[in-house]
Amino acid sequence: MTRGLEPTEEYDGSVTVRLLDDRTGREEIRCTSYEDAIAVIKETHRSVTVAKLVDRNGAVVFTSAEMDIDDWETEWEHAKRRMSVDVEAYDCPHDSVGCFADDLCVQCQIDRVQERY
Repeated sequence: MTRGLEPTEEYDGSVTVRLLDDRTGREEIRCTSYEDAIAVIKETHRSVTVAKLVDRNGAVVFTSAEMDIDDWETEWEHAKRRMSVDVEAYDCPHDSVGCFADDLCVQCQIDRVQERY
């Protein structure tokens, strides 16, 4: 049986954790998902000089020298959740690309207040 509708983010080994150590050199660990990569970083980041998370495009999306893995994980989960939410279609009369029905731009908020009075 299936375990339900659990979201999966598996990239077939294209997420890489890079561990850089001044004494032992560099090690790359290929992970099948961001969750696995985060777990590897949590286990190893204190024993190396720098731990980095590299996405499937080769961009470094996390580095322990600049961020805390727990904070990054929280932001990553929020971003993932925001991407999966259906947003009601809304055409901003002021052509603001950041204006949504549930998160109006400042000008639309002003218009709404003026309409009430």
